[in-house]
Amino acid sequence: MSDFTGHVPGSREYRRLLIGLFFGGVATFAQLYATQAVLPAIASDVAAGPSGAALTVSASTLGLAAAVIPWSLVADRIGRVPAMAIGVITATLLGAVTPFANDLGALLALRLLEGIALGAVPAVALAYLSEEVSPRFVAAAAGSYIAGTTVGGLSGRVASGLIGEVAGWRWGVASVVLLCVVSAAVFLTLVPAARGFVPGRSRTVKGPSARRRLGLNLRSSVQWALYTQAFLLMGAFVAVYNYLGFHLTDSPFSLAPAVVTLLFLAYLAGTVSSPRAGALAVGYGRLPVLLISTGVMAVGAAAMLIPSVVAVVVGLVAFTAGFFAAHAVASGWTPVAAHPEARAQASSLYYLGYYAGSSVFGWLLGLVFASMGWASFLAVVLGMCAVALLIAALALRGAPASPR
Repeated sequence: MSDFTGHVPGSREYRRLLIGLFFGGVATFAQLYATQAVLPAIASDVAAGPSGAALTVSASTLGLAAAVIPWSLVADRIGRVPAMAIGVITATLLGAVTPFANDLGALLALRLLEGIALGAVPAVALAYLSEEVSPRFVAAAAGSYIAGTTVGGLSGRVASGLIGEVAGWRWGVASVVLLCVVSAAVFLTLVPAARGFVPGRSRTVKGPSARRRLGLNLRSSVQWALYTQAFLLMGAFVAVYNYLGFHLTDSPFSLAPAVVTLLFLAYLAGTVSSPRAGALAVGYGRLPVLLISTGVMAVGAAAMLIPSVVAVVVGLVAFTAGFFAAHAVASGWTPVAAHPEARAQASSLYYLGYYAGSSVFGWLLGLVFASMGWASFLAVVLGMCAVALLIAALALRGAPASPR
């Protein structure tokens, strides 16, 4: 292992790693957000309001948030790739059962379990990547992985939304399963075995215990600043996508649900912006790219205040591009800035904040939307972006930008 310096662009292993993780991201995030495009239909079917239906998204992200740290510890014992494989396979099986849930309680329980299984990939992928890719190219490689997560999120939402409009939300969610089966197969076939990490090494080589690995990250102001980015920006992002459909199917827009589903194509902006942000971070530094990306996200949110479909679409594209660019930088920075023996836990804590934000704000901002309206809802979103930007500007100056 000491002679291994990481895969580099142009090598067969580097290409396999990026393609494999790309499809791992698709398999994970298509399932995670499969219900988001059909929330109005779920709300009508189970007699729940907007925030009640949004619990189907929050349940899965809550399960993922709770599972990322345990998955990181499992990966330290059995290896990065086996842990991700177990999680993806289990989640796909649970996803196949979910459309058969006959009431909201059963649906939420299955979504929670599915989220727990899905936690394996985000808990481990970036640590795996930081150990397997040459340090110079980690940021760019992380951007490519995040691009896969955007394609997964987009494809799951569009497939469930369009098919759900014709055949009902259950068939819409079921349609995502086939996509995930294919993506999981590609992921498991292509992703290379780890060479930069030996499973169980914490038990055979002197190093910090699991508790100490967590403590190393929790005592770091840099790590806390990065976790805060995840918590606030992801919370704002998921909340906008949860409630935008309710906003646009109501007056003055009164758009058909199938048309609203097509707005999820804005995710393609994130597919483009995430690898681009990673490449820019290599050349210009992570912090400037993070700050600019968060600013773009805020500008997009502000544009969605204008009561015009064109303004909402343009704002949504900017909001999405800014979010995924910021996420690509922050998530790739987290393991790089961590202690070498605690990278998996650093990534897990980042995703704990990320999905805690999704679960909390994905539900809580629904109460703001229902009681105070769209303008107040977006005012809270803008405030979250502003706080994240301020914390990054103050706490991340001088933070490590390459593996230690």
